[in-house]
Amino acid sequence: MQSIISINNLSKIYNSKSSEINALENISLDILEGEILALLGPNGAGKTTLISLVCGLVKPSSGTIMVGGFDAITDYRATRSLIGLVPQELFLDSFETVMNTLRFSRGLFGHKKNDAYLREVLKKLSLEDKCDTPIMQLSGGMKRRVLIAKALSHEPRILFLDEPTAGVDVELRKDMWAIVNSLREAGVTIILTTHYIEEAEAIADRIGVMDHGKMVLLSEKKALMEKLGKKELKIELQEPIDKIPKSLAKYNLEFNSEKNILIYSYDVNSQRTGITKLLNDISNVGMVLRDVSTRQSTLEEIFTDLVGVK
Repeated sequence: MQSIISINNLSKIYNSKSSEINALENISLDILEGEILALLGPNGAGKTTLISLVCGLVKPSSGTIMVGGFDAITDYRATRSLIGLVPQELFLDSFETVMNTLRFSRGLFGHKKNDAYLREVLKKLSLEDKCDTPIMQLSGGMKRRVLIAKALSHEPRILFLDEPTAGVDVELRKDMWAIVNSLREAGVTIILTTHYIEEAEAIADRIGVMDHGKMVLLSEKKALMEKLGKKELKIELQEPIDKIPKSLAKYNLEFNSEKNILIYSYDVNSQRTGITKLLNDISNVGMVLRDVSTRQSTLEEIFTDLVGVK
């Protein structure tokens, strides 16, 4: 896939009377056409600043941004026409109807009236029957969908979603994931910021982890899980034990409060996991196994390790 956004050594410094704040520091990133990129990070990590810079809402202190082959600074109108932005906040005219809101947004980008296209967008977002409904009569979840429809009204190739499911329930969040996947299938490149680790795990192709204005890690989701994930071997014993025998100390085993389950952690990519020898050594000390199972580290555990979230 080709890059649709190329960011090179991008920085943003906010100056105050007493200090300088490095909101973004030397970010270099290529975003591929047709992918879903999830940006993770704690509050203040620089995620929204990065989006604001690419969308032209904020000027960079240094670095370059190319969008669809256009310079985001010198060719602002060309780049902005390629981008749809769904902000965190619900900024909508409460008294206007859904369709008129979309018509107005489309017109701002100089596009001719095309109600057929707008109705198709609303249909994909399950809002087709709300065309003539005033915004004030919609639920919070529906308003978020209207924001997405508004961002898509001018037929952009790129969609930025800044915390798209913040404050919505789990069922609606999953509906939004389905919408995002359908947009990707239609050829839209999607960049989303999220605090929900399961959101990135569910829908992203690649994951970028940001912290203190820096890109701590950028990787394909599958490769990230394989590279950083640890696997655990859960060994359930027939009878509980008082303590782990000295002969098993080298395995750094943990056991639960009931003292009948041993936990052995090992590297996914290691050629020798040590499992076979461990099971033999357990048998040699007279322990009888009831069950054995494995689990892999979740993305949340990996993220927590990377940024030190407690």
